[in-house]
Amino acid sequence: MFVGVIGSGSWGTALAQVLVDNNVETLIWGRDIEEVNKINVNHEIKYFPNTKISEKLKATNNFADLADADVLLVATPTIALNSVIEMINEYAKKEMIIINVSKGLFPETGERLSVAIERLIKPSLLKSVVSLVGPTHAEEVIQRMETVVTSVSNDQASAELVQELFANEYFRVYTSDDVIGAEIGAAVKNVIAIAGGILVGVGLGDNAKAALISRGLAEIARLGVAMGARLETFMGLTGVGDLIVTATSVHSRNYQAGLQIGKYGSDYFWENNKTTVEGARAVVEVLKLAKEFNVSMPLSSAVYNVLYEKADVHSMITELMTRDLKSEHK
Repeated sequence: MFVGVIGSGSWGTALAQVLVDNNVETLIWGRDIEEVNKINVNHEIKYFPNTKISEKLKATNNFADLADADVLLVATPTIALNSVIEMINEYAKKEMIIINVSKGLFPETGERLSVAIERLIKPSLLKSVVSLVGPTHAEEVIQRMETVVTSVSNDQASAELVQELFANEYFRVYTSDDVIGAEIGAAVKNVIAIAGGILVGVGLGDNAKAALISRGLAEIARLGVAMGARLETFMGLTGVGDLIVTATSVHSRNYQAGLQIGKYGSDYFWENNKTTVEGARAVVEVLKLAKEFNVSMPLSSAVYNVLYEKADVHSMITELMTRDLKSEHK
């Protein structure tokens, strides 16, 4: 079994290390030749310069080196997904499983990522799509700290194959067939994570954070169920688990973005941000879905208003706190 990892950043490299720890033939592809050289020569990645990675890890700058892969793992920002698929269509030589670990919605259409992948990849090249999702930070996986995720696919055999590829003593993998629930949870939790950072940035405490996670989860579940997901999915790793780790951790780029916004305002964030903040992109498409499925998403709407309408953070918090009173479960 030969696995090609598309993306030489922190998450792609961390997952590649899990694979080589499991004696799976693995090769990382990256656009940035400096990143590729750091992996091959220095056994490190620029995001974690004080962390040595496995010497078994190898990387390439030539996409054709992945042409014979049995499995391709896509670990790039959603904005790069279209160009990645174009390269797969050009170079791949046989049918393969695509593992998607990007978290968001397809930028051009708002589609769930598996839907976009299935639409864009040549049918002769695609066996199935598997999403590997759950409460994870590359900073911990690269250190081989205990982590639990879910392998999600409409094809049970493919989900189980990915489960077996990755599972070991520090990386546990469950399976699920609720693709809609997993992908909506993965996309919308980034939006709620921005709100989580904002709350801390303006000085609010644990009560507010707990309320945000609870009401954020309700918001995610409402949209997911309206789209055909199962409610119990949002009580698991790809729902509440992923939301907690993303909305509360300093390792989360979305949380860090919210922290900047809470402290200094959205203008400061837009002028100074140099990282991929998926929630800032996803919120636009999330609200389109909310409108399409007639789902109330006040937290996501507030994040959008702060990011794109220059709404005052404190005014948004007051507006949320003074909405019409109602039952919690309606």
